Amino acid sequence: MKIQFKFLILMLLPLIFWSQNSERNLNSENWSFKKISDSNWLPAKVPGTVHTDLYNNKIIPNPFFGNNEKELQWIENETWEYQTSFKISKEELKNQNTILQYEGLDTYAEVFLNNEKILDANNMFRTWKVDVKNNLKVGKNNLKIVFKSAVEIGKAKAQKLPYTLTEKERIFSRKAQYHFGWDWGPRFVTSGIYRPIKLLFWNNAKIENVKYEQEELNEVIAKLNFNVTIDCQLAGNYDLKINGVQKAFELKKGINSIDFPYEIKNPKLWWTNGLGKANLYPLEISLSKSKVQLSLKKLNIGLRTIELVQEKDSIGKSFYFKLNGKPVFMKGANYISPDSFLPNASTSTYKDIVQNAVDANMNMLRVWGGGVYAEDTFYDECDKNGILVWQDFMFACAMYPGDEEFLDNVKNEVIDNVTRLQNHPSIALWCGNNENDEGWKNWGWQKQFNYSKQDSIQIWNDYEKLFHQLIPQTLDSLLSKKENRYWPSSPSIGWGKKESLTQGDSHYWGVWWGKESFEIYKQKVGRFMSEYGFQGMPNLETLEKVIRKEDLNFTSEAFKNHQKHPTGFETINEYMARDFPIPKSLEKYNYVSQILQAYGMKTAIEAHRLAKPYCMGSLYWQLNDCWPVTSWSTLDYYENWKASHYQVKESFAPTLLMVTESTNGFSIISSNDNLEVQKGTLNAKLIDFSGKELWTSSKECELNSEINTNCMDILFTELPKFAKEKTVLQLEFICKNKKTVAYHYFVKPKELQLEKPTIEMKIVGETLIELKTNTLVKNLYLQSNDSFFKENYFDLLPGIPKIIKTDKPSENIKMVSLFDMLNE
Repeated sequence: MKIQFKFLILMLLPLIFWSQNSERNLNSENWSFKKISDSNWLPAKVPGTVHTDLYNNKIIPNPFFGNNEKELQWIENETWEYQTSFKISKEELKNQNTILQYEGLDTYAEVFLNNEKILDANNMFRTWKVDVKNNLKVGKNNLKIVFKSAVEIGKAKAQKLPYTLTEKERIFSRKAQYHFGWDWGPRFVTSGIYRPIKLLFWNNAKIENVKYEQEELNEVIAKLNFNVTIDCQLAGNYDLKINGVQKAFELKKGINSIDFPYEIKNPKLWWTNGLGKANLYPLEISLSKSKVQLSLKKLNIGLRTIELVQEKDSIGKSFYFKLNGKPVFMKGANYISPDSFLPNASTSTYKDIVQNAVDANMNMLRVWGGGVYAEDTFYDECDKNGILVWQDFMFACAMYPGDEEFLDNVKNEVIDNVTRLQNHPSIALWCGNNENDEGWKNWGWQKQFNYSKQDSIQIWNDYEKLFHQLIPQTLDSLLSKKENRYWPSSPSIGWGKKESLTQGDSHYWGVWWGKESFEIYKQKVGRFMSEYGFQGMPNLETLEKVIRKEDLNFTSEAFKNHQKHPTGFETINEYMARDFPIPKSLEKYNYVSQILQAYGMKTAIEAHRLAKPYCMGSLYWQLNDCWPVTSWSTLDYYENWKASHYQVKESFAPTLLMVTESTNGFSIISSNDNLEVQKGTLNAKLIDFSGKELWTSSKECELNSEINTNCMDILFTELPKFAKEKTVLQLEFICKNKKTVAYHYFVKPKELQLEKPTIEMKIVGETLIELKTNTLVKNLYLQSNDSFFKENYFDLLPGIPKIIKTDKPSENIKMVSLFDMLNE
């Protein structure tokens, strides 16, 4: 019996092996690279880029340092080769199917396996799969990838057109557009293997794709239908299982589309940050035959409904999102790719970016169209943390070709990325492009490039083919009607047009580009503000990592290189002079530039929230940076919080107190983004800077969750006479033992008559400090080694101790306030 049993096992082993699907990651093989005209191969890292590999081999200096960027532009014009070898065993070669899968080739890549060309890639955003079963051999196999210059190819394609398209060579390559340089980023036109390369072995059948649709969702039950695409090589009976629910199916040879109904009882809804828990259901979808698992897909699904509501009204047309039937004011920012060299961004980078958004009370991030479709980790973290995603397709600030080859390439790009991302509950909207429509209609391209009438018709027809036909039609083929929310271009109308504030989404750049005052934010409020912003410097510690101390001045080329806007500091200076002093020292200028940026953000966000429900979204430009730079970001390249990010956290709080002034007095308005009414007490105090109370008032309030609440109207005639430059209005709303605090000043910051404070600091816990002052301290900035302060750049009132939490024990804390700037 034992001998017969062993013989049976030996007979079954080949069958069992043939049933197992597996994969190998080729990243860890020994990779090398060289310029095609060179003879010496150098070690390379995969994932990586040519620039980072050159730097790691000490061929070039740090690309981010000083003015090195200008010296490294030669790299983009060269052809580069990568190679490796890997071994294949007899057992691996016995698999029925072997696929070589490239998840990120940047961008024009010829791939050779054992000296035979197997792929000609031309899109950084696509996933390339090649059947290499017949190309592999037992033992050593050689893989070589030749990357041609995207710049040279783009220029050659541009020459073939009878007219010049905007942005010249960059628009011809399906590549991250910001790599060609932006007004916040350097020009590093990379090439290389920026995402993993895998060998996939499979037998009999495998799951190609899974998508699901919510057919019914209520408090009692969620009825779902999973559509599973299966590639089958051996026809027959198979079992498909979803979390223990198993069904038998007969599969034919080839591609099979299987519908699998699935129910979840007493479902918990997925909510955004601030409204509830982002409930997720982990699911495993497995395919098996004869009780042997062949293929497995894992999903974390969130049960929710999302609607983009656009309804005509007396003013124009609404633009807002409903989540689970509830109108939600969207609070967030525009996210850009977090590094000029994408493989430098680790998994923790994406986690930290999302966490920083969560900590700042955001509920939406817009993935901007000039970068890349983000890594899976980014969307996973948005799912887990209740951050909705406005997902642009990767087109920005230009007009693009409309030839058949380009359109077919884009169609496959859309299929690859929508297929990858469609099951994330965080995906709220698919958007065709960033500012292409506005650019064509408002930026004077026709005149700049001297287009004929025929040229203009052709270029616009190509635009419509891409963004009004190909992309939406492809989405129609991939998504259910419930999940197919498409917006052709952001913004829908340019900021100079009246209609841009009465319908659609709006990019308002009258502030900054138009040099309009911050106060104009209060007048120029649209239905959904998807872009606006103002620049602020990062901390000097950030710049010191890439600029020599002797070059930290406004005249050095290295310093100028880390401000990409041509009139950036000129614009900052102009705005600074309006509201703040302009300090002489760089250190103090750095501080005031951050306070200035925060001041602008506060004005804008409060204006948007004051206009609720007319305005139902505020996404500022921009959340993060791709290198150390002075820009519109609120997080610098190293994820340090600028003053503006602390302000955003306060301005995006679920309950916000705001003051509107008129000639007769002022009104205290509250915006409540909680789903339920907030009942509590509002306390208002007029206090001079020494802490003396000049006037107080208290009122019971109910803060509505759908419209803003006017909590209190106060006439100046009701108040004692007070010096506006020496007085602050303190507001407190107390609800269920939670306190919301706000301060209102009556003059510009530079007009405040601040006195030199005496600040007492006491350590009251391992990560807690207590601060007291004898006079008002405006915008107190705390700094200590690498410690992170949960609050910073805050106001400190006399007689009111303030407890500040840090992420680690802090020593040698330095303090700077606005008084120091006003009294240089």
